[in-house]
Amino acid sequence: MSAMDRAALIRALPYARRYARALTGSQARGDEVVADALRQVLAAPAEGLAEDAGARTALYGAIGDTVRRAEPPATGDHADMSMLQRMLLLLTALEEQPLTAAAAACRILPATAELELRLARDSLRTGVATRVLIIEDEPIIALDIQELVERCGHSVVGIAATETEAVAIAEAEKPGLVLADINLGAGGDGASAVARILRHLTAPVIFVTAYPERLLTGEAVEPAFVITKPFDPTTLAVATYQAVTRGVRPV
Repeated sequence: MSAMDRAALIRALPYARRYARALTGSQARGDEVVADALRQVLAAPAEGLAEDAGARTALYGAIGDTVRRAEPPATGDHADMSMLQRMLLLLTALEEQPLTAAAAACRILPATAELELRLARDSLRTGVATRVLIIEDEPIIALDIQELVERCGHSVVGIAATETEAVAIAEAEKPGLVLADINLGAGGDGASAVARILRHLTAPVIFVTAYPERLLTGEAVEPAFVITKPFDPTTLAVATYQAVTRGVRPV
């Protein structure tokens, strides 16, 4: 494989980590999947990988192959969406991939992807609801997030502008999901607030940041769910659904 191909794969790794962590609900498991996917891609022919888009699609595809091999298809009468539908939602919303690229990564035809994506979006509207703590120091942004969270069918138990407020609300309300900004300005650090909260509470966490690459290095304890500011309602809906139904802890 050429140096250019390797460079494209290196640039694609943060996105691959975000996708794999969100798909599995775990940083540790997601990063293991990415390492396996990278080995698969490096061992495969290098056609098309000189471009970043080609490298990302190749890694996304290998991640999906690895996860689907490890997890047997769900059976029975239930409202939960399939692994394929979760993959398509994450690829198109969280990773902002066009339908054709998402279909290629999932090894299906675009027409099939379009149908499955429609079914997945229908499942989102009837998905599970939980109680959410929002950690955000900008009042207008916090209210916007609250509106989006409530439109997703969840209830907001509190909005914290500081680390201290976040810990206090979490102790009192025991939320089922924490949605946290990293930078709280003079009010402290969102990551520190979450770390303190998780000493006494088991709940999935979604971090919201304008600089997601800082949380996707694979070199330390990092979140399983990361979305990028600014985000649209679909991205938040997908992330919250996946966090509530797949995630337990942010590591």
